[in-house]
Amino acid sequence: MELNKTLLKIRELLDERHWSLYRLAKNSEIPYSSLNSLFQNNNQPTLSTLEKMCNGLHISMSEFFIENTPYRDESPVLTEDEQELIHIFRTLEAKEKKKYMDVLRIFKNYN
Repeated sequence: MELNKTLLKIRELLDERHWSLYRLAKNSEIPYSSLNSLFQNNNQPTLSTLEKMCNGLHISMSEFFIENTPYRDESPVLTEDEQELIHIFRTLEAKEKKKYMDVLRIFKNYN
């Protein structure tokens, strides 16, 4: 089944950013189950849901509807080391993340 035009555009924007539906859900503050259901059932999102998704993608609603939607990421370009640090951090449990941050803060204070 082919996605409707709105969901197809969302999927293209996700692919362009190398984002998962889970990341969009997290950035948009929409439950993952709701987004997943939207795509599984090929439903048209409501305007409020679309607005949340656009906010999560860092674009305006008007930018969503233009042909060449701009790509915006809130973060600057990261080096490979910075990307690796983030990747490792994201795999940690909450308790481990706190320890990791404590160690980084100790190193920062030595400079």
